[in-house]
Amino acid sequence: MYKMNQQETPLFSALMEYVDRDTLPLHVPGHKKGVGIDAEFKKFIGENPFKIDVTVFKLVDSLHHPTGPIKKAQELTADAYGADASFFSIHGTSGAIQAMIMAAVNDGEKIIVPRNVHKSITAGIILSGAIPIFMQPELDKKLGIAHGVPPETVKKTLEEHPDAKAVLIINPTYYGVATDLKKIAEIVHSHNIPLLVDEAHGPHLAFSDKLPLSSLEAGADICAQSTHKIIGSLTQASLLHVKSKYIDPKRVQQILNLMQTTSPSYILMASLDCSRRQIALHGKELLQSTIELCVYTRDEINKIPGLYCFGEEVLGSPGSYSFDSTKLTISSRELGITGFELDMILSNKYHIQMELSDFYNTLAVGSFGDTKEGMDRLLKALKEISSEHFGTKKYIQDFLDIPSIPKKILNPREAFYSDKISIPLKESLGKISGEFLLAYPPGIPLLCPGEEVTQDILDYVEDLKSANLYVQGTEDPTVSNLKVVIIN
Repeated sequence: MYKMNQQETPLFSALMEYVDRDTLPLHVPGHKKGVGIDAEFKKFIGENPFKIDVTVFKLVDSLHHPTGPIKKAQELTADAYGADASFFSIHGTSGAIQAMIMAAVNDGEKIIVPRNVHKSITAGIILSGAIPIFMQPELDKKLGIAHGVPPETVKKTLEEHPDAKAVLIINPTYYGVATDLKKIAEIVHSHNIPLLVDEAHGPHLAFSDKLPLSSLEAGADICAQSTHKIIGSLTQASLLHVKSKYIDPKRVQQILNLMQTTSPSYILMASLDCSRRQIALHGKELLQSTIELCVYTRDEINKIPGLYCFGEEVLGSPGSYSFDSTKLTISSRELGITGFELDMILSNKYHIQMELSDFYNTLAVGSFGDTKEGMDRLLKALKEISSEHFGTKKYIQDFLDIPSIPKKILNPREAFYSDKISIPLKESLGKISGEFLLAYPPGIPLLCPGEEVTQDILDYVEDLKSANLYVQGTEDPTVSNLKVVIIN
């Protein structure tokens, strides 16, 4: 299966050699193997992490110009994932996504993206100077979330914008729903442009045939993955993979060199090295047990009055082709409480911290770090919450239809760098937004920088506030004011 020995951890091994040499550190960081660190912090963390918190030197290699253990660690990662080249990102997946966009499109070129993009994608568009062409994802009114973008939407958008230089897809969604990415890749490649994938929530997909197809297997040219979210690397450590005739790995390296610190954390990179070994060698069985545990938990949640945890029954509609069963999205609308409220009850009363919550749902992310005891603790809490709330309140109302995508007057980069002024939102009709305005659920921007404020958007925001729905994105946390572009 693999061409290289996936037992190896070249970077971690080099760091262990440094430790075993009992090297005298006359280099940064200044804590010098933890000797100079705060005592209370060291007591909690332990001494070992500080011993491998080093700087760039020959034994441990350089992330910006890898020739030794980092180079080999990245080659092993590419081998494990079936990529032509893989890169460590210690600026998280946000940094990897920004590099991915900048490697694919230049200033003034069009990139087709879903409307429900993570802010890192918009940041990448602003940094690159590209022109975004938005596609609307499929909305699930019952669940109050966005699913994927179907192939038909991608095909239609490309036909309307044949001069686009790249297509970016989010797959799978935060909630675990995947679109037909293989078909999308075929459509995109028929236009001789690359397919970029924000695969933040899918670094584990390639290691189980019971999960959606991974982006590289589906034909993506480049993808960014949040390795730290699911498969065991430390927070902020992510991967960027290239397998393409359209994307030059050397250009990707140059862009990463522009964006990433020259003092990267070797602790984070070592965690990437070791988590790759773990998923490559043991991913199939680890994911099998994770899937079984999550299937058990989902089945038990669906026996609790007033709660619903969706599964493969959502598939078959546009944008919903396959499902990652390690995601547990718990809808509490039939209990008459919001996902936010359920999240807070679990956190404050039961000391169970969920991944996220929206107006309808709260999400638990399963991984091979979970146990049956932990899931049973969640189930016990949910049963108690159900017995307290079921039948006492009205169902939460259906999701409101969002306004159509407004007219783009300025490109996001131009709007971002323009002079702006904060004015009352109700007085912003016809103005050009200088910032984001987002509604939760389903997390789709109502306004992006450079877009015209419409009456439909203003009315919708008032409806959202009246329904106690979550509106965010503006500099003003109350969303009473909006920063608009000053037109000279």
